[in-house]
Amino acid sequence: MSATLRVLVVEGDRFLRQACEAGLRQQGFDVVTADDGEEGLRLARETPHPDVILLDLLMPKLSGIDALRALRARPETAGIPVVILSNSSREDDREQALGLGAAGYFVKANLSLRDLAVQVDRLVQNAQAGGPDPERQRPGAREPP
Repeated sequence: MSATLRVLVVEGDRFLRQACEAGLRQQGFDVVTADDGEEGLRLARETPHPDVILLDLLMPKLSGIDALRALRARPETAGIPVVILSNSSREDDREQALGLGAAGYFVKANLSLRDLAVQVDRLVQNAQAGGPDPERQRPGAREPP
């Protein structure tokens, strides 16, 4: 993993945001955080743009779905892979997020910080290689050992 990979973590829960930040930094990522959708959108639009965005669905000020729509609507952020991290395992939520262009959807309770770092690295490497969209993950999907 390269230390130059920049990850934006947009998470309303302070504990989870800090845990994601610490875990990703430990894996060699440059991490920027936001605690609500509006701040996340602002940070995503700043340069340097993040290589990948981890986005909570339920946040103050601007929901994850609305933030995802706004990211996809602007040319400078439309191509950034966005991974949804949610407490919801509802298929409707997953389908809506993936339909709006999310590169993955994970249920927080089913994903370790190490697994999250592996997924982030795969998404970034795939995007940098110009390959096809990564396999879209089912809620709580885990990598085989």
